[in-house]
Amino acid sequence: MRPFLRKDFGDVQTPAGLVDEILGSLFRDRTWSRVLEPTCGDGNFIAGLLRLGSPPTEIRGFDIQAYHVAAARSIVTPPTTTLEVEQANIFDLDLRENLKWDQNLPGLLVVGNPPWVLNATLGALGSSNLPHKANIRGLRGIDALTGRSNFDIAEYIWLKLIAELQDEEPTIALLSKTSVARNVIEFTHRHRAPVANARIHQIDARKWFGVAADACLLQLDIRRDQARYEIQVYPDFATPNATQVIGFAAGRIVADMKAYGDVSHFDGQCPVTWRQGVKHDAADVMELRCIDGGLRNKCGEMVDVESEHIYPLLKSTAVSQANRTPGTYVIVTQKALSEDTQRLQREAPRLWTYLESHEESFSRRKSSIYRGRPPFSMFGIGEYTFSPYKVAVSGLHKRVAFHAIGTVKGRPILLDDTCYFVSCQTPLEAAVLAGLLNNEQCTQLLKALVFSDAKRPVTKSLLQRMDLRQLFLTCDQEALLAGISRELKAISASPPALTKSAIESVVAGWGVQQVAFV
Repeated sequence: MRPFLRKDFGDVQTPAGLVDEILGSLFRDRTWSRVLEPTCGDGNFIAGLLRLGSPPTEIRGFDIQAYHVAAARSIVTPPTTTLEVEQANIFDLDLRENLKWDQNLPGLLVVGNPPWVLNATLGALGSSNLPHKANIRGLRGIDALTGRSNFDIAEYIWLKLIAELQDEEPTIALLSKTSVARNVIEFTHRHRAPVANARIHQIDARKWFGVAADACLLQLDIRRDQARYEIQVYPDFATPNATQVIGFAAGRIVADMKAYGDVSHFDGQCPVTWRQGVKHDAADVMELRCIDGGLRNKCGEMVDVESEHIYPLLKSTAVSQANRTPGTYVIVTQKALSEDTQRLQREAPRLWTYLESHEESFSRRKSSIYRGRPPFSMFGIGEYTFSPYKVAVSGLHKRVAFHAIGTVKGRPILLDDTCYFVSCQTPLEAAVLAGLLNNEQCTQLLKALVFSDAKRPVTKSLLQRMDLRQLFLTCDQEALLAGISRELKAISASPPALTKSAIESVVAGWGVQQVAFV
């Protein structure tokens, strides 16, 4: 066995206790005569099926690893059940042709725990356990998923099962990361796959697998004439009633449909443009801290470069905590994406020498966005990056809060790429925007839209859904004025007077006219 085998194949066996909880939930009100486990491992789900009072008549399993197949085949089977386990790579199979049953029995359940691993991880390991592009092209719509630079293997397996087993109208119930479950749900909605009776049962991944991940069992019925894209969410397998309903509005996913109903009229198009902060992927070299009166990089070196290329920087944790005093600085090599960095040889020779001395750090940057770009290039760079005022939000924190950001000694504060911001030209513009975004109605909209378990709960696409015009026209004006005043005091030593006309001039830029503002 190769030392990285478990990582290579996402090889984590499902504990018997969790198997029993899952099967107990699935078989509580219905039964299936046929069951398929597409990545069966040692056969823990197969053994659980055989522990049921009335086991299925036929069970089929596939696994890529011979020793798993041998273990699953050794499971003692009662005479009423036929078990067949085949060594095969699920990516090589066409289940319409390769999945054979002895009897034409009604009802098919697909159950299991596919690998929790990304295709890029497998590629880096030199694994053969990868989808084939020929197979991918054969599945309608799946190119949209796998065309991304990276995707979860479990997503591919889900979509393969839906595409190839539609005629069987199965129930599919697989363990996965919650983010994978949402991607699958969004895909089925976008491509109008025949999905009905969708459920998510949340599980404690730390308890069962010893990993810090948000995970669940996603259960879908494939029914050609009953497509319905609402997903009932349960906190476990014992709770009888859903605590949340995920759905879609105007083609976009909504985390909590019940909460969304009261604020749906604020879900539209944001009149201002949200940007992502600067990206460089070379923090050891590009990010500096002020120590002993000088600037030191993360390699421990003192750095002496031209000051006009150094800017104060805020990261997501500082933004989430309303910390407007940067403790970190960032080197900026460009003012626009198209700008050639070679000019630094003439304009900033000390900086150029410093960057060249760390060329290896830049060569290790793995993202494809740097290919074909000038040396030491950055992203998230444009005129907006250097605006004197901004309204910023962390993309990584579950509690969403917006904060106006000012300058430090006349230098604009930059945000890193874990943050999003709107560029503003005046402190009042930033304060009005931040005050409105922190208004109770906006907070309620975000609660309905944000998936708090996501790796990045806040995204640009989510922020662009907030209709500031409607929010402004219906907000609590007294609360808004208090919020604007707080934000102004935080970023301006001499805040301008808060007048009706001044506020109206700001919102007029969003297309709000004839405002009855006190």
